[in-house]
Amino acid sequence: MLPLPDICLTALRLRRKEQKAAKVAARDLWTESDLVFTTRYGTPVEPRNFTREFNRRCDHVGVRQIRVHDTRHTCASLLAALDVHPRIAMQMTMEVYTHVPSSETRRALRKLGKALGGSKQKDGKKKGKRKREERPDKDGRQEP
Repeated sequence: MLPLPDICLTALRLRRKEQKAAKVAARDLWTESDLVFTTRYGTPVEPRNFTREFNRRCDHVGVRQIRVHDTRHTCASLLAALDVHPRIAMQMTMEVYTHVPSSETRRALRKLGKALGGSKQKDGKKKGKRKREERPDKDGRQEP
């Protein structure tokens, strides 16, 4: 399990609402799937269309366009700026793809989430909310 920064969780919740609205609008044209990001008809997004939308959004917010693949380098640069040890940043890629994250990986992702402004946490606690206990997931791993 990896921590999901609040900014990502917020974006995913918004996406779920958008997708539900698209499903209602598409009616019989909707294709059911377990995909999070789909076209307005529930079908997979074509890679070229994804790239065009990524570039459009970069233009919209006034940031330089880069290749989608290069966003990994941006993440590595952000981690370095946050003083995450290079060995941990390197291990993160390996652990994310092999699905065996370390506690250092989880800490680095929490730190990145806070830096992205998606968390109101201070000293690891959210205001007005109780800290969730760790509990094993369905595979027996500890869920943060």
